[in-house]
Amino acid sequence: MASSRGKKQSHRITSDASQPASRAMLYGAGLTDADMKKPFVGVASTGFRGNPCNMHLNDLAAKVARATERQNLVAITFNTIGVSDGISMGTEGMRYSLPSRDVIADSIETFMGGMSCDALVAVVGCDKNMPGALMAMIRLDRPSILMYGGTVASGCHKGQKLNIVSSFEAWGAQVAGELSAEDFECIVKKSVPGPGACGGMYTANTMSSAIEAMGMALPFNASNPAVSEQKHQEADQIAVAIEALLMQDLKPSDILTKESLCNAMKLVCILGGSTNAVLHLLAIARTAEIEFTLEDIQNISDTTPFLADMKPSGKYLMEDLDRVGGIPSVMRFMLDEGFLNGDCLTVTGKTLAENLASIPSIFQKPQDVLHSTRNPLKETGHIQILYGNLAPEGSVAKITGKEGTSFEGPARVFNSEWEANAGIADGKVSKGDVVVIRYEGPKGGPGMPEMLKPTAAIMGAGLGSEVALITDGRFSGGTHGFVVGHITPEAQEGGALGLVKDGDTIAIDADKRTLKVKISPEEMVARKKLWTPPPYKYPKGVLAKYRKSVQPASMGCVTDES
Repeated sequence: MASSRGKKQSHRITSDASQPASRAMLYGAGLTDADMKKPFVGVASTGFRGNPCNMHLNDLAAKVARATERQNLVAITFNTIGVSDGISMGTEGMRYSLPSRDVIADSIETFMGGMSCDALVAVVGCDKNMPGALMAMIRLDRPSILMYGGTVASGCHKGQKLNIVSSFEAWGAQVAGELSAEDFECIVKKSVPGPGACGGMYTANTMSSAIEAMGMALPFNASNPAVSEQKHQEADQIAVAIEALLMQDLKPSDILTKESLCNAMKLVCILGGSTNAVLHLLAIARTAEIEFTLEDIQNISDTTPFLADMKPSGKYLMEDLDRVGGIPSVMRFMLDEGFLNGDCLTVTGKTLAENLASIPSIFQKPQDVLHSTRNPLKETGHIQILYGNLAPEGSVAKITGKEGTSFEGPARVFNSEWEANAGIADGKVSKGDVVVIRYEGPKGGPGMPEMLKPTAAIMGAGLGSEVALITDGRFSGGTHGFVVGHITPEAQEGGALGLVKDGDTIAIDADKRTLKVKISPEEMVARKKLWTPPPYKYPKGVLAKYRKSVQPASMGCVTDES
């Protein structure tokens, strides 16, 4: 039977006479004859109690559902999982963080496909929620909009603004004897004052901004704070927009292009966003079958300045950017300066340029969150893709300019994050060292955990400008300092990082884009002959499944290779 307008999927369960049980179940769930004629909108939420990023999302999803019903649509709400990076950081739980992205994508795709929903609104918070939901939208290719739950407000202690990274760095300061136990406890209790995702230009705010630039979220979605009237007003705006997308049959495949991904990466560079954006944009591109590589990312970084004075390396939080115009005001400046392709389509049904036509540039009023191109924090982007005998398939460095652009020193080798944390606490890391943390890649971790705890400890101990850190793991958006991650091939799979010994000279050069250990090729071959891989961790369960299917970091750690 032919589908009515907007019911390309749901007509099979509401109008097909050969599917009486489908209709019986829907009637049993409370739907009416009138509802059977309406498009079905899946409203997905990653809301759960116990994490500020996600604790308010079920309420937002309920508002979206009610607004959707007012648009003469049927809202079918459902939940999927989330993992709090802030809570799991430094524990075994962090191994589940990156895999959660693919679990989220799989579960949303499964529900939407199984329930024959015509459109999708995903209400998401913490950083893996967003790319996971977007990957599901791409696979399904049905009218879709992403709604970010918004950034958290800042905390305060003794006149100092706080955010989640303040608590990690406070631990490093206490270990170094620079902070009292009383102040440490106060900072921990005050760092996160309520709902919302981590407040700096960390991964959640990076990805929400990137997805808005891609055109898959409404204007201001990324910068409206979690606790704001504007965030709640988005529910009505999203309902109107999803109805329009259904009527136009406008899908992710109509919106996502290489140009829209380039727009997203350029915004990441301007903002000084998280290195996790590299993993997620690569994964999004592979899911959408768009050719977008590490070299594309490097080319964008070479031609895009770093301008935002935002944490972790700067002063300001997303709430400060919101007060001076938010992400649209930054994009309007970028459009005026020729950094963005304004012809890219968005979920409003309009182009990016049309969305920004009435938005003033961030520079129309005095502010110091964003520097001008005449006075950049760095003339090129902070994301640098490094190659060399330690990373023949690439690695990702975060070089904001404050650290310099090169570092050379003796290796201080740790075979796990736990070893590194203990070594830093015990004073085994000295000025001039290059800390090596290995066997923490997508297969070795498994799950490629973030190394925020050791990098924060280094910063808190006052060694941030004196020590470099390299790893086949990844970094939190809250990490700063001279760091290189995503080293590929990873040590577990025979990468040269597994062959490095204490005292070897490691040379990092962001200008030449190189990451090398200074030993001869003959010595490298000799060490490789003696090397045996350590046993895989987690022989069963979801992490074992992930290890068996995950692709390297240079391919975005995707698990769907269909």
